[in-house]
Amino acid sequence: MLRTIPQTRNQSLAYRLAGIAAFTAITAIAARISFPMEPVPFTLQPFAVLLAGLILGARDGFASQALYVALIAIGLPLDARGLGAAALAGPTAGYLIGFVFAAGVTGWLVEHGAKRVWQRWLAGLVGVVVIYAFGVVVLKAVTGLDWDKAWLNGVAPFIALDLLKALIAASLAEGGRALLLRSGLLR
Repeated sequence: MLRTIPQTRNQSLAYRLAGIAAFTAITAIAARISFPMEPVPFTLQPFAVLLAGLILGARDGFASQALYVALIAIGLPLDARGLGAAALAGPTAGYLIGFVFAAGVTGWLVEHGAKRVWQRWLAGLVGVVVIYAFGVVVLKAVTGLDWDKAWLNGVAPFIALDLLKALIAASLAEGGRALLLRSGLLR
């Protein structure tokens, strides 16, 4: 059984900001590991997003992804296609916004009882559903696809690999939190 490492509210601001910045950077790097597909590329971003929530918790996981999206919004080309702010008006905008809420929800579920790998995996799956929910709605709105085609283009090709990403993230979460504790980023 994995033990849950509690996230405390009295961590120093510097440690919290370092964790947030680290996962913002990890998500930006994960965007570069992509395989072009239309209209939505396959990337490792969902893995980074889930790991942010699982390791940092709800508040800081949310903040790490909000910072990632904010950096894109000000024009930095950190999205998978390197578009910068234009990515927030395109077919993948919903996925990017979904990252913020997915990290928060996943982190909240872990903070409220997901102590075993299978529970963390389920928390990660909820995060994936959040990403898909935001993503497919915006994909449909931006491209004009009907719901079936939006599902077939924006969700179906990714399900199996996102299930695997969630499982790997859940498995790594305990080690990641332990590493952050040892490094002093979590107390």
